[in-house]
Amino acid sequence: MRRHQIGVALAAACAALLLSGCSGGMAGSASDSAAAPETASRAESAPADRAGAAERVRPTPQPEQDEKDENLASNVQVAQQDRKVIYTASMTVRAKDVPAAAQQAKQIVTTVGGYLAREETSSAERTRASALLEFKIPPARYSEVLGSLGKDLGRQLRLEQGTQDVTLQVADVDSRLKSAQQALDSLRTLLKRADTIGQVLDVEREIAGREADLESLQAQQKELAAQVGMATLTLRLVGPTAVVPDSSEEPAGFLGGLKSGWDSLVAFLKILLTALGTVLPWLVVVAPVTVLAIVLLRRRRRRRRQPAAPAAEAQSS
Repeated sequence: MRRHQIGVALAAACAALLLSGCSGGMAGSASDSAAAPETASRAESAPADRAGAAERVRPTPQPEQDEKDENLASNVQVAQQDRKVIYTASMTVRAKDVPAAAQQAKQIVTTVGGYLAREETSSAERTRASALLEFKIPPARYSEVLGSLGKDLGRQLRLEQGTQDVTLQVADVDSRLKSAQQALDSLRTLLKRADTIGQVLDVEREIAGREADLESLQAQQKELAAQVGMATLTLRLVGPTAVVPDSSEEPAGFLGGLKSGWDSLVAFLKILLTALGTVLPWLVVVAPVTVLAIVLLRRRRRRRRQPAAPAAEAQSS
C-alpha cells in the first residue's frame, strides 16, 4: 500500500515537471516571436533616421552663389596663340602681252603693300616671250592678290600653294637668343673681374665664340620674321605660243627608265653637237695650215734623200 502511494507521488511529480517544461518552451517562443518584429521594425526605421539626419545636415542651396559661379565660368576665355605661318605660292599664267601683264601684276601687288623681289624676262619674240616675277605680299592680302592675278592677267595654267607653321621654330630661336645674350652679359661681367692675362684671354676667346653664335641666331630671327611677315609668290608669265614645261611626275618602272634614258641620250647629243659647232670654225682655219705644213715637211725630207743616193752609187763604182 505504501509502495503504491510512493508510485502515485512519483508519477504526479513527473507529470508536473512535464507540464512546467512545456509551458516554459511556449513562453520562450512567444517572447522570441514578440521580440523579432520589434527588432525588424528598429532595423527598418534606422535608414529612415539616417536619411532624416543627413537631410537635416545638408546645407540649403544658395541661388545667388550658383549664379555667380555660372557667370564666372561664362566669362572665361581661352587665349589663342599667335601662330607664325609662312605662305608660298607658284602661279603660271598665259598672257597675250607678257610685258603688259608683268606691269599690271606689279601694280596689283604694290597697291596692297607688296613689292617685287626678283624679275627675269626673256628676249624672245612677242608670242613666245616669258617672264618670271617674285613678289612679297602681306599675308592679310595674300588670297586677294592670288585671285586678281589669276583672273586679270590671262588664263591661269597652274597654281601651287604651300604653308609652313614655324611657331615652335620662332619660339626656339627667341629662347636661344635670350639665353645667348644672358651668357654674353655674364662673360663680360666676368671679364671685368679677371686678374691675370691668361684669364683675360680665355674669357675674350669665349666671348668671341658666343658673339658669333649670337649673330647667327639674330640672322635666323630676322629671316624667319621676313618670311612670316611677307608671303612669297612666284609668278611665271608666258606668251600665247610659249612652251610651258610640264611639272607632272615622271612614270615609274620601265617607262620611267626608258624616258630617263632617252632624255640622257638627247642631252648628250646636244652637248656633242654644241662642242662640234664650237670647234668647227677652228678646224676650218687650222686644218689647211696643218695639211700644208705636213706636205712641205715631206718634200724637204725627199730632197735631202736624193743627193745621198747618187753619192752612194759613185762610191760603189
